Amino acid sequence: MNVANMPTHTPDNRQATEQLLENMQVWARALGFTQVGVSGIDLSSAEPGLRAWLESGFHGSMDYMARHGLTRARPAELVPKTVSVLTVRMNYLPRNTPADWQTIEFQRLQRPDEGIVSLYARGRDYHKVVRNRLQQLSARIAQAVGPFGHRVFCDSAPVLEAELATRSGQGWRGKHTLLLNRTAGSMFFLGEIYTSLKLPHSTPADAHCGTCSACLAACPTQAIVAPYRLDARRCISYLTIEHAGPIPLEMRALLGNRIYGCDDCQLACPWNKFAQRSTLPDFDVRPGIGQEALEQLFAWSEEEFLQRTEGSPIRRIGHERWLRNIAVALGNALRAGEPVHTALQSRINHPSALVREHVFWALELAGCY
Repeated sequence: MNVANMPTHTPDNRQATEQLLENMQVWARALGFTQVGVSGIDLSSAEPGLRAWLESGFHGSMDYMARHGLTRARPAELVPKTVSVLTVRMNYLPRNTPADWQTIEFQRLQRPDEGIVSLYARGRDYHKVVRNRLQQLSARIAQAVGPFGHRVFCDSAPVLEAELATRSGQGWRGKHTLLLNRTAGSMFFLGEIYTSLKLPHSTPADAHCGTCSACLAACPTQAIVAPYRLDARRCISYLTIEHAGPIPLEMRALLGNRIYGCDDCQLACPWNKFAQRSTLPDFDVRPGIGQEALEQLFAWSEEEFLQRTEGSPIRRIGHERWLRNIAVALGNALRAGEPVHTALQSRINHPSALVREHVFWALELAGCY
């Protein structure tokens, strides 16, 4: 329901408000969320940092970030008549994730012939899961308080998610810029409901990174240029997902066997020993995405790619970029002594100039072309 068309709504009294907030926690947990928090809408103190980040060009080719500018820090400009923001967390580690998952994932990075997809993307598209369940939560709230203005978000609009989550007690901003929670690490999605409900704000969480700099040291491309400051142009997640053109030459060898996203800063974070498994089957690992050989993934036709990635976040990059990423990983595998020449040569005449460029690079790197 459009917030702009609704008057500001306030529960009848303090007791009613407290009961509503308690009920929200129960409803949210039943939907797979772990926590509901409430933030105010005055994010003006975050504007200087956002402005400096954009002016540094750290957003790379994500032009929409510059286009929206400071709207990200002004909820009432994005959705008029917003007076509160409800924030939620949803764990995404697959239900059968073993206790030593961080060690296992680091070991996989040492197997150059294996394609690594970021943990969050091995199951169903989180945008759909979180948004759908936020709508269900909104409907449950409406049953309790009557019609109220709201709009839900999950990484889908110019929303300053981490700032809102920090202010609403979901956790603190880690030095890798991701949100951290003492009982859940960082392996969770965030979502928001911009609303006309006037609610008391949650208590922000204290920061607990201390002197630790494990995430900075772990970043393969040194994209975390300083604590709490990320240059997306160097980030493997950006390069393999958001960036549409050729991957910069100086970055290619650093990608290793990461073909969609990167988890290294989270794998190194001590707080992720507390990471929680999802309660939902949506984020279970899909067949063909878990521990597949690069050669098998590179052989997917566009039809097979679309079929295997239906309902997956991977589909958004398209088959061309999928092949681009894998070509780089195959080049790195070839340099490491893996016999993957035939797989690369099978795409040497691919109709896409982008794919061909990365295939040629991969073969030339090992003196095979």
